[in-house]
Amino acid sequence: MNISANIEKTGLTKEQIEAYRPAVSDALDRLWSGNEPMTGWVTLPVNRNQEELNTIQEIADIIKDEAELLVVIGIGGSYMGAKAAIEALPKDASGIEVRFLGNNLCTDYYWETLQEIKEKNTILCVISKSGNTMEVRTAFEVVKPIMVEKYGSVAEASKRILAITDEETGTLRAEVSEYGYSSLVVPSDVGGRYSIGTPVGLLPMAVSGIDIIAFLDGARECANDAGWDHDLADYAIARHLLEKEGKSVEVFGLCHSRLFYLGEWMKQLFGESEGKEGKGLMPTSLTYSTDLHSMGQYLQEGRQIFTETLMVVDEPSVSIEIPGGPQKGKTVADINNAMIGGVISAHRQAGIPITELHIQKLDTRTFGQLIYYLETTCAITAMLNGVDPFNQPGVEAYKKEMHRLLD
Repeated sequence: MNISANIEKTGLTKEQIEAYRPAVSDALDRLWSGNEPMTGWVTLPVNRNQEELNTIQEIADIIKDEAELLVVIGIGGSYMGAKAAIEALPKDASGIEVRFLGNNLCTDYYWETLQEIKEKNTILCVISKSGNTMEVRTAFEVVKPIMVEKYGSVAEASKRILAITDEETGTLRAEVSEYGYSSLVVPSDVGGRYSIGTPVGLLPMAVSGIDIIAFLDGARECANDAGWDHDLADYAIARHLLEKEGKSVEVFGLCHSRLFYLGEWMKQLFGESEGKEGKGLMPTSLTYSTDLHSMGQYLQEGRQIFTETLMVVDEPSVSIEIPGGPQKGKTVADINNAMIGGVISAHRQAGIPITELHIQKLDTRTFGQLIYYLETTCAITAMLNGVDPFNQPGVEAYKKEMHRLLD
């Protein structure tokens, strides 16, 4: 495992952590039992569907050969995981540009994407279990006529549309049958925010040039690691205990700029999974050192409602030496490490409990480990809090009001 958590600076004792080991064991048993709804993601890295993986890779290769641009239409878990991976990871030379649409309702962003579609040979990938999510439906209906105009007919445009949706039901599945779109399946037992290891995440990643087998290998290593019996569970326990002690916000301090969209994905993962029944740490993410020159002031001297999780990449992919000035001879990584040390020291003095989450290096296999680690940590903490990690009833409230206003 290239992922490790250090909770020594949280102020929690070994006795406090040990007391929760039986509860963590029970949570893991539930996750792996196959009896809990929406836990299909747990065994996906271990029990791979090789036929499906071959199909994903074949489709990705066709897209890369035939197009300059893949536009992925999706929101929430239907885009965040893939976006996080694409921004974070190295890619091979065969990859093409992947652009996301349907994840917001900004007219200007729509316009920019539509111009790219008009200028570049494009394939659409629309992702939705039902096909009725407002943001996704809006984007799809806007883009379809552009594709028809560009390629001359509905039939020709349909050859360039791929749907990832429910296997049997929903509006999008009906359109697959009617228009003959290529399609892949969103597993019925995997929720959106846990779906990066399904076609939802793997197809866009493969098209961008990411080695999806290496990603899944990393996830499998984390799933099989015996550390879940002790140190890998420490972070989940610590998060639960810190909330019980009165902390209400978890700041993910991202100490590598390529982790920015991982922070966005983590906000959905932890927020939707844990924020129920008046419980759960509110997740937020900051990029260090950038945000230390703004939000750093609040962390240091504002209301101390925080626990902080530093996401540290230990091994930089390149070394850049400083050629002059007072830090001559040091590397940029040396300065970054000093910044991290300064954050830990200053924030501990301010009373902030700190977890150090160490990522050995930012490669594809390690990223697969990290995603699975965070998913499992989140599910365990939610179970310790006594809430269902896999539903999101509160999300429906704004949708109902939006439909009312549109009607």
